[in-house]
Amino acid sequence: MAQILIIEDNTTMRDGISQILLRSGHDVKVAQGGREGVELYEKQTPDFVITDLKMEDMDGMAVLRKIKESSSDAMVMVITAFGTIETAVEAMKLGAFDFITKPFPPDLLRVKVNHALDVIKMKAENQFLRSESRQDYPETMIGTSSALREILDQIDRIAPTDSSVLITGESGTGKELVARALHAKSPRAQKPFVKVDCSALAEGVLESELFGHERGAFTGAIARKQGRFELADGGTIFLDEVGEIPPSVQLKLLRVLQDRCFERVGGTRTLKVDVRVISATNKDLKEEISKGRFRDDLYYRLHIVPIHLPPLRERREDIPLLIDHVLNRLTRKSGRKMKISPEAMATLRGYQWPGNIRELENVLEQSYVLLKSEILDLAALPQGLKKSNNHVDLELPSTGVSLNDALEQLERQLILRAYEEAGGVKTKTAQLLGIKTSALYYKLEKYGIVDGEK
Repeated sequence: MAQILIIEDNTTMRDGISQILLRSGHDVKVAQGGREGVELYEKQTPDFVITDLKMEDMDGMAVLRKIKESSSDAMVMVITAFGTIETAVEAMKLGAFDFITKPFPPDLLRVKVNHALDVIKMKAENQFLRSESRQDYPETMIGTSSALREILDQIDRIAPTDSSVLITGESGTGKELVARALHAKSPRAQKPFVKVDCSALAEGVLESELFGHERGAFTGAIARKQGRFELADGGTIFLDEVGEIPPSVQLKLLRVLQDRCFERVGGTRTLKVDVRVISATNKDLKEEISKGRFRDDLYYRLHIVPIHLPPLRERREDIPLLIDHVLNRLTRKSGRKMKISPEAMATLRGYQWPGNIRELENVLEQSYVLLKSEILDLAALPQGLKKSNNHVDLELPSTGVSLNDALEQLERQLILRAYEEAGGVKTKTAQLLGIKTSALYYKLEKYGIVDGEK
């Protein structure tokens, strides 16, 4: 549905066009002449304007000039009588989007209006995409761990539905990648995927970004702006860090989830959209509800289908594959090949990764940029990472722990520390640990600390 302004001083023609467009579901405003039409446009900034060329008080060419002066992006279609095509061509040169020659059948009018509205939507989507920073997302999630296989299985089962999805997990675990995978495997894949970072926008700005605003709604609103929900119509909207949305915006978001309708900021016209909502957070929303910072009714609307992403430290077997993926990507960009030493790989596998996959990518890119050779070894890794890797975590969780698992974890970390201090020399590592070299080889293989000989 769009807001369309008809400027026509012939009552029969004006009413006929109005009825055709009303039956198509549009919000129609009418003006009985050129001057009234220009005034209406400047007050309401409709999506599309249809104006007759021949009018007594102000002809269509003057109307076109005035509207284009008010908004250079205005979409205007002119109505011309048979035999005055030259005038219509002149109007096109002045910026008219299209023209239609009367008399015309209703179907032709509907086709031309729908085409114009498709162009308007495409322009808005392209402008949005240009404003977004493009990132290099892998086509698939990387890894073979049982935890990741479970996530991929969930994506396959959930993607074909229209249910709202709430993705939880620590920062850097790949929540946006899961959202994109859900969209790519859904029936909406050919429609827009629109992301909103709810933590990066102030309250007033966030409301305008989500729902759009009308011209003059606030200082600086010099033109109507479509919101992200409008841009995502037919597709998917991804609300990243949804736990950061302020209470006043939560109420409006709840209405969209319930009724799929809203009003732009400063507007009175109700807009309906068909979108799938995927949200993500690294917060405990139930705790936020208990503290009065998040609406429980909104939570249950978002939490139809939950997906929880485990931290990287809980799927260490995926780390080598992730490292290979990142290094291959860096090689494609720069053309400079790089291999990772077994010692560096062991250190990266043993690190706790509080920043998860994002931190791993940053560490590898930093090392890649600063490295002078083709081998990423221990010396190339950040000092803080190597020091923190020597830490042994002996905290006892409330749920208890397997003693054998804890002892193996401690043994692995001690071997890693000795291996690093020995510079990767296995005989020296065995001496530091007070064990035979043959026993060290067994343990290195058991814990996956080295991939081949030094």
